[in-house]
Amino acid sequence: MSPTDKAKILGMLQEISNSLTRVESERDLIKEILDRLQDECEIPKKLGRKLAKVYHKRSFEEEVAQQNDFVDMYEQVAK
Repeated sequence: MSPTDKAKILGMLQEISNSLTRVESERDLIKEILDRLQDECEIPKKLGRKLAKVYHKRSFEEEVAQQNDFVDMYEQVAK
């Protein structure tokens, strides 16, 4: 392997490492916010995470449709 290729690969690995560090920091921040949401607003973390995900993706209608499909199927099968 040439020194140029080695330097290029190491540079790319450093970029990936830096990106992963930022991802870890963001995950920690999200966890802290979910803790506050639970403590201050009494919204369970699981629900808070789902609310945030749907809010971020702007997928409320899709989420409702999937839930309705689930309810319909469960009622057909289990009732």
